[in-house]
Amino acid sequence: MMTTFTDWDILRNLLLAARWTIMLSLVAFIGGTLVTLPLLLVRLLERRWPNRLIRTYTELFQGTPLLMQLFLAFFGVALFGIDVTPWTAAALALTLYTSAFLLDIWHGSVKALPKGQWEAARCLGLHFGQTLLRVVAPQAVRIGIAPTVGFAVQVIKGTALASIIGFVELTKAGTILNNVTYEPFKVFGLVALGYFLLCWPLSRYSQHLERKFNAAHHH
Repeated sequence: MMTTFTDWDILRNLLLAARWTIMLSLVAFIGGTLVTLPLLLVRLLERRWPNRLIRTYTELFQGTPLLMQLFLAFFGVALFGIDVTPWTAAALALTLYTSAFLLDIWHGSVKALPKGQWEAARCLGLHFGQTLLRVVAPQAVRIGIAPTVGFAVQVIKGTALASIIGFVELTKAGTILNNVTYEPFKVFGLVALGYFLLCWPLSRYSQHLERKFNAAHHH
């Protein structure tokens, strides 16, 4: 017997899946931040070998498709006899992917500050850590916040690829529902609307921050 899906059933299932999209995005972003901060510190110390390794790391994750990274996290780890769930694999792959981009954004934000700031802080007797925390970080955050929020949109869109390894988020739920209801236009229309509602406010906020920063910068 075939069960009929009402519009409300479709919507409810998509809303439940959207919750996982949001969760995965948050995990990727928080995880990405935790991975980025120590790497950023090492990069700012400007030691040759660690910097080469970090550059290789960022180029690897920025230069390869996220889809491939998800496949490797899911199927590659399984080759070592470790059983990973789609959730773990998606969280791991997206965390590393996010950190590679955040590292560049934040490193660029620190480097955008005038060199004189470091020298002035040194003259005042502040050591590297104090300079970073008190002088550099507050200004770098102002520069970096708009591109960071803008990148959050890419992370949310990136979670859609997790459906490939069986993680049931918005896109995967849409596919499953479409196979049951045979109403692709309605189902995927709602999926698209879901992504729009998640991404559009962030895009707008990022643009607002950019304008605000540019206005402050020119004064």
